[in-house]
Amino acid sequence: MKTLKDIIRYALIACMLLVTETATAQIVVEDSTAAKSEELFLIGDSLIEVNDSVMEGRLMADTIEFKRTKRDWNTWRPNPKHAMWLGIVIPGAGQIYNHKYWKLPIIYGGFVGCIYAWRWNGMMYKDYSQAYMDIMDDDPNTKSYEQFLHLGNVINDSNKSTWENKFKRRKDFYRRYRDLSIFVLIGVYALSVIDAYVDASLSEFDISDDLSLRVQPAVINSQTSANPFKSAAVGMQCSLKF
Repeated sequence: MKTLKDIIRYALIACMLLVTETATAQIVVEDSTAAKSEELFLIGDSLIEVNDSVMEGRLMADTIEFKRTKRDWNTWRPNPKHAMWLGIVIPGAGQIYNHKYWKLPIIYGGFVGCIYAWRWNGMMYKDYSQAYMDIMDDDPNTKSYEQFLHLGNVINDSNKSTWENKFKRRKDFYRRYRDLSIFVLIGVYALSVIDAYVDASLSEFDISDDLSLRVQPAVINSQTSANPFKSAAVGMQCSLKF
């Protein structure tokens, strides 16, 4: 019959065996996990290398495509719509887009001249309007019209109506030319847009060097008459070759 001491000893041996098997299984699991992690790391490195090679291939393809699609300025033709919208947004930008730089001084010169005429005529209209209002009222303190009088000229009852008509005519004169300057400014702006569009449209219009006008005699046939002698006529024919 087994004693209590033997039972305790058998139980300790069984616990030690169980602990040893568990530790061994854990070591095996850890080894397999480490191996799998190493495999994953190797797969990740290979994927990174593949991605790097793919990116390098794409960059090389983009570079080759960029080199292939590089604009040739000798065969480049402007787009009429692009030129028109650029001219609408910024005056003169359509001419820059069409590479017609020599037109810029003409366009901007027209703008500067119209703006100067607009301001000058507006200033003179304002001054003559004030002078006309001052000479027409009965207030003796309002005498802005005296700045337009020559040395020694005086306005009195005998010549007041003459000066009134003169100030009115000058006021209307400068007002008319002020408005005309505004319309001309708008016209220059519209002309710059139209020029940019037409110039871009005509960039593809090819005219041959062999441009000639030929005038030669010709026999003109008419089908209205049954008589062959009356159905034909001799005349001149003009032909334009281009």
